[in-house]
Amino acid sequence: MLNTGRLIITPPTDTLFYQPRPWQQGNFMQAGHMAYDRAITVFSPDGRLFQVEYAREAVKRGTTTVGVKFKDGVVLIVDKRLSSKLIEPESIEKIFKIDGHIGCATSGLVADARALVDRARVECQVNSFNYSEDLAVESLVKKLCDFKQSYTQYGGVRPFGTAMLIGGIDTSGPHLYETDPSGALMAYKAGGIGAGRNEVMEVFEKEYKDNMSQSQAINLGLKGLSAANENNLKADVVEIAVINTKEGYHTLDSKTINEAVKKIK
Repeated sequence: MLNTGRLIITPPTDTLFYQPRPWQQGNFMQAGHMAYDRAITVFSPDGRLFQVEYAREAVKRGTTTVGVKFKDGVVLIVDKRLSSKLIEPESIEKIFKIDGHIGCATSGLVADARALVDRARVECQVNSFNYSEDLAVESLVKKLCDFKQSYTQYGGVRPFGTAMLIGGIDTSGPHLYETDPSGALMAYKAGGIGAGRNEVMEVFEKEYKDNMSQSQAINLGLKGLSAANENNLKADVVEIAVINTKEGYHTLDSKTINEAVKKIK
């Protein structure tokens, strides 16, 4: 700024004209990065939405969750990973029943997952009331993903910090879908989310086979979960849900889970 006695001259600060001095470069670029970092509705120059990426990081820090399709249905398995021996394992919910033919397992922020599960249940009940038939699994997944995507596009909200494995059966057979905080979805034969996803997927890519039986699918899912836990899987922190054509959605009791975990050791 120059003071000539009569006129004060200020150099332009518009970034189109003003270039920061070399000693100012670091602070200037950091401030620009923080602007993209804080706003959910603003893309960074390289096409990234940082808040969505941070939500994905919340999922990666969550407990490992796996899902496997078999001939007549889908198996969902979670590791509850207790942070204290004083916690009652039964109080931790990571697998949810959405409808008689659909269930889901989550990783990330459980409170966010419960909000999405409640919405999914309402969608299923509304469809049943209006059309007297079960909602197709793919239709439900797309409705949920559309809802999740809306939380990445408007100001004043944040993305859901949870990913979901949604499994179910309908007239077209068994289905397994993975959704992430951006609202993207992908259908899988076998998949995993959470901290141990890479180890789980490595096991599944080697050992998955089409038309497996329910027991084979459970064994494969537990093998993947065990690999993610350095082969130190404990039955008391494992929860298993099965959705099949005979019984629909149901969870396995602790005795059955203990026997299944012993088989893979």
